[in-house]
Amino acid sequence: MYLQSRHLTAWKDEFHDIIRGACGGFLFGIPLLYTMEVWWIGSTATPAAMLLAILTGFVIAFLLNRTAGFRKFKDIRTTDAVMDSIKSLAIGLICTVLMLTLLREITPHTPLYEILGKVLFEAVPFTIGVSLAAQLLQGSRTDNGTASQEKSFSKSTSEEINATLSDIGATLIGALIIAFNIAPTDEVRMLAAAVQNSWLIAIIVASWLISYLIVFEAGFSNQEKRRRQQGIFQHPVSETIACYLVSLIAAAFMLLFFQRLSFEDPWTMWLQYSILLGLPAGIGGSAGRLAV
Repeated sequence: MYLQSRHLTAWKDEFHDIIRGACGGFLFGIPLLYTMEVWWIGSTATPAAMLLAILTGFVIAFLLNRTAGFRKFKDIRTTDAVMDSIKSLAIGLICTVLMLTLLREITPHTPLYEILGKVLFEAVPFTIGVSLAAQLLQGSRTDNGTASQEKSFSKSTSEEINATLSDIGATLIGALIIAFNIAPTDEVRMLAAAVQNSWLIAIIVASWLISYLIVFEAGFSNQEKRRRQQGIFQHPVSETIACYLVSLIAAAFMLLFFQRLSFEDPWTMWLQYSILLGLPAGIGGSAGRLAV
């Protein structure tokens, strides 16, 4: 029974490490995912260029994992760093495939060489993000015992409103930081031409899931503080949905500001463009909420 408990704990820790690494990959890799030049480079990359891309990702991941990586402990041996670098690269590749498929940059009709090129080049920042997850976003998934104490104190309505406004402001700032450089480009328009309405639902679900994992499950800095936050929508699910709606509004405003949308455009175009830009905006908003 004791050995089974230890094995179960080890598997849970490994799962949490993978979740943390994947969330770090999304935080660092999503801006480049919306860069058409990288799609084109990947589409025409030679085998030598692809090999260089994967070696670059592995070497950078190794250097980062040698100091800490996406795990919580600091004593990293060279063999462990090599294994973690392989895992970082694998997580980065999987996340990249999922996101490119979600955005319809990879379809069953895409040639294999084009898939490989896009995935390998886009996976480099994801892999770096996986390796940086614990170094730059350190935190703890375990409560330090103060949560139950703080929750026992009643919060006034004004305090709840202030906390909610703080969440909204942090979400807006994070969304602007990540999505502001994407909004004026042609990437959203190009993606909109390829993404069908049914895929928009999948993008919404993915945005919710990634945002929830970043804020409440990845073990990044201030995660427990987020759970103790006493805003009006303060429940992991309701907060995730509410802040995603804020990110959608921010995305729509940025598209309007940069004249990618106008009031003469149909509401379906507004919805489609906002959902596509809402994915990186929502991820940025999640990072913003961790900072308050």
